[in-house]
Amino acid sequence: MENKMSELNQLLLDFDYKTNFNEHDFYLSKSNSNAFNLINRWPHWDKKILNISGEKFSGKSHLANIFKLKSKAFLIKGNEIDNSIFKSIKLHESIIIDDFEQCNEEEILYSILNLIDQDSKYLLINSLKPINEIKYKLPDLTSRSKNCLYALIENPDDELLFAIILKNFSDRQIKIEKKIINFIISRIDRSYRKIDEFIYKIDELSLKKKNQLI
Repeated sequence: MENKMSELNQLLLDFDYKTNFNEHDFYLSKSNSNAFNLINRWPHWDKKILNISGEKFSGKSHLANIFKLKSKAFLIKGNEIDNSIFKSIKLHESIIIDDFEQCNEEEILYSILNLIDQDSKYLLINSLKPINEIKYKLPDLTSRSKNCLYALIENPDDELLFAIILKNFSDRQIKIEKKIINFIISRIDRSYRKIDEFIYKIDELSLKKKNQLI
């Protein structure tokens, strides 16, 4: 047992991974409850645009998938945005922009926000940080980005960490005792990225251990 703890502890020290969230697997906690509740409040939003922000692997894409199924939304990645998007916006009541920061077309983004408001559509924007805190070159976009609903996914608490780790192990059919998960939680950074990296390392280790870590 002590040797296995040392192995896990070394993994925690070594890395400076990838959770696939299914629609029915979303785990509600204090960290993400505001974002989750706003998604489920649709279409009764106070504003037409909702911005969910949080670090990578924090569950933004999972929430976007819930919203997509709920609203039949059109989803596009930030790096895919160009002038052709306006046709798709016209055809859908709800739009999702994932990885918002990857789009550098500020004029197009400004036009999208205006079109959403003008046509009384709904827009979900996923970003790493709130879009009203992003530095834009276009003053109009700076101003327009402030007229949204905002929901920040905070760093995971112990309860959410446990659920994420257990779910990832279960998905991979990796057998692990709860005391090992608690050991991990007591040492890992409160970061979704760190959890993802750690699970990836555990995945590699489990192949050598034939899916039995303890």
